[in-house]
Amino acid sequence: MLTLPPKVTPRAWERLSEIGAQAQGKALRIAVEGGGCSGFQYEIALDDPKEDDLVLEGSGEKVVVDSVSLPFLADAVIDFADELIGARFVIENPNATSSCGCGTSFSI
Repeated sequence: MLTLPPKVTPRAWERLSEIGAQAQGKALRIAVEGGGCSGFQYEIALDDPKEDDLVLEGSGEKVVVDSVSLPFLADAVIDFADELIGARFVIENPNATSSCGCGTSFSI
């Protein structure tokens, strides 16, 4: 079965440009770690790309996903939401069977 890489929305690329991630030599790292109230949680940070990362590029910016996290993020959508309660990168993950209200914790 073919595994599709995550997709990044134009809003997310635009926000990365506003932050100036590439100008700082950084990429947006999306990782999945054990923990959170649902079993897994997303870690989102500006970081240096590493050799075994999947690198997604757009608008002069980069989003990176490590090889361990990649299967958990297959066909996910990385977006940026600017809402009354705050602004943040969000992940719409079709692999998650349930998620927590915080938006960073999920189960598969």
